[in-house]
Amino acid sequence: MSRTADRPAQEEALSRAVWDVLAQQGLERLTVRAVATAAGCTTGLVMHRFPNRRALLRHARELLHETSRRRVEALEAAAGSPREALRAVLRQGMAIDAESINGSVVWIGFLAAAFADDELIEIHRRNNGLWRQRLERLVRAAAPEWPAARAATVAVALGAMVEGAAAFAAADPAAYPADLQEELLGATLTAYGLAD
Repeated sequence: MSRTADRPAQEEALSRAVWDVLAQQGLERLTVRAVATAAGCTTGLVMHRFPNRRALLRHARELLHETSRRRVEALEAAAGSPREALRAVLRQGMAIDAESINGSVVWIGFLAAAFADDELIEIHRRNNGLWRQRLERLVRAAAPEWPAARAATVAVALGAMVEGAAAFAAADPAAYPADLQEELLGATLTAYGLAD
């Protein structure tokens, strides 16, 4: 990557490299040198944007949050009903294809690192809070007759089921294939009376 390349192109290439290294090589191999190799640039260029591993992890998590936010907003807008929106948003959180498996690996890697880092855990808590608020809003729309406390509890349960399934599928895709995850989601929504 040339230093004369335009800044947006450099940012995108570095972002993709951070994501790819974390998703494909894991947390232990996420280094400035690995990102530079993946981006085809110098370590100096990477360090200009990401001075340390924490900055790499922070960027990977922010990229995951922003990518997910855009995707769920589009899914909500395209949904024909509140229950359809809820299902679509939950489904996108599962590890059902190569892209979503990579997203799950990035999320797990960030979370593992965040336990020992006050700044990173705060980023996780903030983004997780936004996810829970979205799910609660969707559950309230899908079951407007429910008391607020029930909607909040069901939203947490649905989020935990989806994130747990995604984590297991990321670690062992053969044991948790996409069709099984879809079945789990359908059964859970049915059990809560939220299926279409």
